[in-house]
Amino acid sequence: MNEEKKRVLIVEDDKEIRNSFVVIVNSSSQFTVVNGYGSCEEAIKHLHTDKPDIVLMDIELPGGMNGIKGAKVIKDKWPSADIIMVTVYEDSDMVFEALKSGASGYITKSANYRELLIALEEISKGGAPMSSKIARMVIDNFHVNPNSPLTKRETEILQLISEGKTYTQISEQLFISKETSKTHIKNIYAKLQVNCKSEAIAKANSEKLI
Repeated sequence: MNEEKKRVLIVEDDKEIRNSFVVIVNSSSQFTVVNGYGSCEEAIKHLHTDKPDIVLMDIELPGGMNGIKGAKVIKDKWPSADIIMVTVYEDSDMVFEALKSGASGYITKSANYRELLIALEEISKGGAPMSSKIARMVIDNFHVNPNSPLTKRETEILQLISEGKTYTQISEQLFISKETSKTHIKNIYAKLQVNCKSEAIAKANSEKLI
């Protein structure tokens, strides 16, 4: 029976999370976990014996290789595998780096067991599963004015400003220091020739910068 199931490989350094993924995946009649590893290096070493159809990949991993680099190596060595990034990050730069490295899906660790199984089902049918927030981020990226003077990071920060986020919330969400977020905001004001948040948001909306 297991021969008919899609083979799932889990790369996640948190043993508790890894074990919960194993239970969830194995509860399905369509999928079976062939192995689980705490690092990309270990997973890559056993690729040809594990022969995964789908890889659930964390981004932050110990050792010299994070999940984004690992996804690229896995796609090079085992092209038939579909990779779903499962991570806490909802940073647009991180999402696009993961997709460029060969990932076909991107869901957050806050996804419940049903969402995880739906993602596996979707990717096995040739789809590209993404949590709704990630999908919106990807779509919004295509709606932004291509002639915007702002960098991708500045656009992201301006979007967070428009959502009413504080310096502290912006720095925490984007994993940057408070000073760095302030520097970005100062640069945004200079480029848009505005003096305050409300002016920046008004100009961003009128010129489709976010």
